[in-house]
Amino acid sequence: MIDSLVTFVIGMSGGNAALGIVLFTLTVRVLLLPLGVRQARAARVKERLAPKLRELQKRYGRNPERLSKEMSALYAKEGSSPFAGILPGLAQAPFMWLIFRVATHPTALAGHQLFGAPLGQQVAGVVANFGLVSWPVLVFAVVIALIAVVAWLASRRIKVSEEQPELVRRLLPLAPFGAVLAATVLPLAAALYLLVSTAWTAGERAVLAARPL
Repeated sequence: MIDSLVTFVIGMSGGNAALGIVLFTLTVRVLLLPLGVRQARAARVKERLAPKLRELQKRYGRNPERLSKEMSALYAKEGSSPFAGILPGLAQAPFMWLIFRVATHPTALAGHQLFGAPLGQQVAGVVANFGLVSWPVLVFAVVIALIAVVAWLASRRIKVSEEQPELVRRLLPLAPFGAVLAATVLPLAAALYLLVSTAWTAGERAVLAARPL
């Protein structure tokens, strides 16, 4: 299945694998946009209900069953549920995995390049084959640098609530930089996918945060 999909993606982009990965990633993200809207709406509801949720936790913290009922009733008044933000994320996971598989397919990417840098090689392989000071390494470095910029912008928009554990509050703003670390050990094609996907996510969240849902 993956072999056929990769062949189709590359064929539809005129044989340009890098362009195919970009277009395929954007197409899937557009199709998943309704789920992103639902997730953003759920986050907005949770943020709005945060003070009331804290009050319920203080009042019924020793009675988990009553707390669960009261929280569910509170969310129901908003036409939502405590799991409204989780389900859209879970639904997106298989599609994101599919994109990743396409971007890391070893056979189909053989011989394909991005501005002279081989799509199927990791940064260590590019350095070993072309040398540290070379055009392919520069291409890889630019892609990783762009991912880092997107991660920084995304990190600045992360809202950390006070009721979360201290460790979570410290680590949550660092989560977007996981894509930077991944790009250093994955093939260039996967780094390209990470760049497009993380940029889309950052842009989508910024737009949805500024619009009424």
